[in-house]
Amino acid sequence: MAESIMGAAMGRIFILDGGMGRELLRRGAPFRQPEWSALALIEAPEHVSAVHDDYIHAGADMITTNSYAVVPFHIGAERFEREGLGLAQLSGRLARESAARSERKIIVAGSLPPVLGSYRPDLFDKAEARRLLSVLITGLAPYVDVWLAETLSSVEEAETVRELLAELLPGDSRPLWVSFTLEDIKGAGEVLAGRADPVLRSGEKLAGAVLRVRDLGAEVLLFNCSQAEFMEPAIRIARQNLEGHPLAGHIGAYANTFVPVPEGEDKVAANGDLCHLRGDLEPAQYAAIVQDWIAAGASYAGGCCGIGPDHICALHHDHAH
Repeated sequence: MAESIMGAAMGRIFILDGGMGRELLRRGAPFRQPEWSALALIEAPEHVSAVHDDYIHAGADMITTNSYAVVPFHIGAERFEREGLGLAQLSGRLARESAARSERKIIVAGSLPPVLGSYRPDLFDKAEARRLLSVLITGLAPYVDVWLAETLSSVEEAETVRELLAELLPGDSRPLWVSFTLEDIKGAGEVLAGRADPVLRSGEKLAGAVLRVRDLGAEVLLFNCSQAEFMEPAIRIARQNLEGHPLAGHIGAYANTFVPVPEGEDKVAANGDLCHLRGDLEPAQYAAIVQDWIAAGASYAGGCCGIGPDHICALHHDHAH
């Protein structure tokens, strides 16, 4: 494991940052669909810097580049071809500058999203994903400490990132962190009661996905952009399947605060609509759920959509000692 993240292996919880898009919206930065968090990057990047700074001040050990929405779905195919590389570079530079302003060591994670659609493994096309990811990796490479392949819905997405990093950056020693999003609608009661394995949004069983991530050489395994209550069983199962392997000590989660979507409802909304947020996950409530993750074996914790600096401050207060 990289020296910079070994704190999580020595009895301390490594604190991740929170969401970017909803935090930009909350503070009045330029924001609309479909551009999402990329709009502030394009029109008012100082807001992006301010969000990074606030997460650092809240106690985050890591900040994530605002590159998640630098994809054709959000900024358009023409703009991506024309400006994608420059926007990826800008997202990396802003995060690096915020990290440099801190008196603490802050890790910069390069966000590599599901470039063809969140929650949509059915849209995945390996050749096109490689083309788009190549732009993000090239733009982010000068600025990041770790590669964060996040909100992945299938094992194939993780495999593609690993292959592409090896090809584009031969000999690069920066860690790969893999974060899966979990299906949090079907069989919810069974999963939460521990009577069934959690599954990825592709339907793949978690146990098999965990072992594949291990074989890919990922240094951290995370779960994100799913309901907070779904993380504990996923962490527990991951720990069980990784017993005896170093990756077992580097598992964590960062949940969203989306209102649960009823079974059968169209999941395309994850990409195109502004989802409603829950009202029962204030910082203290969220921190209490994170305690369950830690009891299950998590050593990394943060937040995704709807989780802001106040939540991260609560996690830091409770766990970063």
